Amino acid sequence: MNVRRLTYATVGVALAAGVAGCGTQPAAPAGPATSDAVISIGIGEPKHGLVPSDTAETQGQLVLTSLFTPLAKVDSGGKVTEVAADSITTSDNKVWTIKLKDGYTFHNGEKVTSDSYIEAWNRAAYKPNEQDGNYLFAKIDGYDDVNPAAEGATPKTDKLKGLKKVDDLTFQVTLSAPYVAFKAVLVNLAFAPLPKVAFKGTGFDKAFGEAPIGDGPFAIKGGWRHNQSIEVARYDAFPGEKPKVKGILFHIYPDLDKQYADLVAGKVDIAPVLPLPKLEEAKRTLGERYKQSPRAGIGSLGFPSFDPKYASTDARKAISMAIDREQIVKTVFDGTRTPAHSFLQPGIEGYRADSCGEACRFDPVKAKELFTRSGFTGPVELTFNVDGGSKDWVDAVCGQIKTNLGVDCVEKPIEKYADLLTKLKAHAPGLGVFRSAWTYDYPAPESILGPLYTCASTSNYYGYCNAQVDRLIAAGDVAPNPDEAVKSYQQAEDIIAHDLPTVPLWYLQHVYGLGTKVKNVEVNDLGMVDFVKVEAA
Repeated sequence: MNVRRLTYATVGVALAAGVAGCGTQPAAPAGPATSDAVISIGIGEPKHGLVPSDTAETQGQLVLTSLFTPLAKVDSGGKVTEVAADSITTSDNKVWTIKLKDGYTFHNGEKVTSDSYIEAWNRAAYKPNEQDGNYLFAKIDGYDDVNPAAEGATPKTDKLKGLKKVDDLTFQVTLSAPYVAFKAVLVNLAFAPLPKVAFKGTGFDKAFGEAPIGDGPFAIKGGWRHNQSIEVARYDAFPGEKPKVKGILFHIYPDLDKQYADLVAGKVDIAPVLPLPKLEEAKRTLGERYKQSPRAGIGSLGFPSFDPKYASTDARKAISMAIDREQIVKTVFDGTRTPAHSFLQPGIEGYRADSCGEACRFDPVKAKELFTRSGFTGPVELTFNVDGGSKDWVDAVCGQIKTNLGVDCVEKPIEKYADLLTKLKAHAPGLGVFRSAWTYDYPAPESILGPLYTCASTSNYYGYCNAQVDRLIAAGDVAPNPDEAVKSYQQAEDIIAHDLPTVPLWYLQHVYGLGTKVKNVEVNDLGMVDFVKVEAA
């Protein structure tokens, strides 16, 4: 997931930034890099090929952040500012003009032009390509023609009607309806440009995802060594600020414990996530190198709407009310989470602290009454991915379900996050309740509600579908101003709170560790590291 700071100011500015957006001049390149050091960072195995529009998880996005340059970003003051774009402007929130900064090239020497964006966006939106970030292009005119909603339907075309080249450094984007936050949408790397070598027919060359060629400050060195490493090297022709290190080694770990052990042993420089059981030890061992920062993420339990066993709203509500969020945050997470009682996040415009209502309040007596009334026959299954460091809180949740509902809770670990998503997409039987987490793609309510709860979204792993929710989210998207949009989004959230396809558990924080050989490392709210700023210590 992206570079945004989760504050009220971020969202307010992001929603209002588009109408009068003004251009900026290309930043003057910084001086020469200050070190020939190669620093290392731990990640898990990315889900699949490293194509920006198909990479929606943190592991792959960390790599892509070093390889590609976004059109825009949200700065520390909450303002959407241009990066690869020279300007992003509109007069009506429907037709947007994007002018590119001159001087960007791909790592193979090819010049970045308007066509680099248009060709990449067309393929990202084209349904047969099955891109995880496909839904991000849904606001562009002609999306329904390249991505028909009906199962098995053939797209009318492979080109988005709303994309128009003006010249080599300018293109126009027409939306199907006005959307005031579109400039904020463009901070997502799914909108990155791609070189000609990335394309094959109307889709992508599979080989490209193994060794992607971007336009960012680093270029891939060799290729992706699966379950081992990915290495990138400083790209000297990059026109922006130069990296302070010569390269980055992304060391792929099977679990967080091994990654943490290597951090302590000095074998890896950055551990972007620390294992929960090691937090107290890490505080003592790392000292000032133990870091925390706000995270734009919410952890939840998902219910499989495709499984009749979990069809009862009473059963889902009972499971939620049997969980003491506050206790788990204190005892398992050592205060590195905040209990969640809303489907939106603090700082997102329209957030209400208790929108989940009674269903998210710990009440074991009421939970047992609802559970008995539901007629649910156990056990409760709880599926999670081992490589996400979830085992300890899953143990705690299962324990509380057993104690408070009087039903067995069976943990079902799956080794890799990618495998969990594959099973969810296939509606595999027997998954039961599952670990779910979401980080917004851009700072607006729709970036949470749209991908998670609309019927056709590829990120709706619950199989949840409520036509009224779809209509209300759509109404919020086309509202003339943020206030009207919030009203529609909140109405949609109220229905979601009644249906309970998921139950929020806690808001996330980044807890990470640094080795002794690096400095100036910051993990932003979306889990991304600004690798240009990192220095050797």
